[in-house]
Amino acid sequence: MAERASALERLAGLPAGVAAETLTAVPGIGVWTAAETVQRTHGAPDTVAVGDYHLAHHVGEALTGRRTDDAGMLRLLEPWAGHRQRVVRLIGLSGVRFSRFGPRLAPADHRRR
Repeated sequence: MAERASALERLAGLPAGVAAETLTAVPGIGVWTAAETVQRTHGAPDTVAVGDYHLAHHVGEALTGRRTDDAGMLRLLEPWAGHRQRVVRLIGLSGVRFSRFGPRLAPADHRRR
């Protein structure tokens, strides 16, 4: 157990980019998990969670009015290099309503009363 704690402490002492790269070397941990982890553990202001199911769509709609993919999201966030995660957080907290593509009507209840 002490060996694991010292490995975690060493990881916490690394710069955010190096810590994320080290995390992705662990089988089962991808870029999304590594980004989300260093955002919280290191306060990484520029680490964007690429691969998130909705994030790119929300950033694209907030900044251009149109949905985009991960590459497009990174292009849109380029002017804020160094603070891209902060911009993503501000978009999330802005109250902007995003397009919904689910059913418009509630399902009808066909049970007998």
